Amino acid sequence: MSYNFFATISRMKYIERWALMRNSRAENLSEHSLEVAMISHALCVIGNVRYGKNLNSDKAALIGLYHDSSEIITGDMPTPVKYYNEDIKDAYKEVEAIAEKKLLNELPNDLRPEFEKLYRVERTEEELYMRRLVKAADKLSAYIKCIEEDNSGNKEFRSAKTSIEKKLAKMSEELPEVGDFMKDFIPSYGKTLDELTGR
Repeated sequence: MSYNFFATISRMKYIERWALMRNSRAENLSEHSLEVAMISHALCVIGNVRYGKNLNSDKAALIGLYHDSSEIITGDMPTPVKYYNEDIKDAYKEVEAIAEKKLLNELPNDLRPEFEKLYRVERTEEELYMRRLVKAADKLSAYIKCIEEDNSGNKEFRSAKTSIEKKLAKMSEELPEVGDFMKDFIPSYGKTLDELTGR
């Protein structure tokens, strides 16, 4: 028997983000997920090294890779629509859960429990904190996109950039790892390759 999970996941590259805005360069879900995975891992490492946490940075990276995989089925719903009111927000969460279940059902029975761990939240303090960092990584990735668009001269993303910056500042109050990432790594975004490599 053939299983469709990975063939379906590979279609993330066809889901474009920021559909309501003019982009100087299109961003697909596959690119976004990779960036979220790397930032999630980094935030957990910062938490472990600098703040004495005991976070599973490897699992955080995997959650980041799969965090929007339901959008292969649902498409990317623009943020202003998704969060318009509580009813729409709750309904969309239900749709996402159904899509995630549909994806997981495309795995062999013996493998499914391992992948379910990426979607199912364990109620431990460390797990809940780690998942908050993955959400922050998602916001940081969006912020980086705004920086890149702004630096390319596209004014379309300026209000989104300001809005996300405020949300990240608020997140930093409870998640110091976010503030550290903003301070240590965000200033380098927008530099040329020569500037980044010191040529």
